[in-house]
Amino acid sequence: MFKLEILSASLFVIGILGLFLVRRHILICLMSIELMLLASSINFVASSVYLDDYLGQLYCLMIMTVGAAETALGLAILIVYYKLRGGISADSIHRLKS
Repeated sequence: MFKLEILSASLFVIGILGLFLVRRHILICLMSIELMLLASSINFVASSVYLDDYLGQLYCLMIMTVGAAETALGLAILIVYYKLRGGISADSIHRLKS
């Protein structure tokens, strides 16, 4: 049980570091968000096994569906943006605000 919590915490920290240190690559940011969702799912499943309850596994299933939908939507937006602009760097996407 304790090993899974350490794994979950380390994956979450790696996801946060990937999100904040690599801001120029949008795909790496999406992968970092998915890694943080995976870490929380591992934590829910570990606590579900420890407490002998199925609610944590249900939460994990819902987190995975939300993560899959978020990734599909994000990649679809990036594909359309790449077709329009010819690149997907974060600097060029930042110009969309003005």
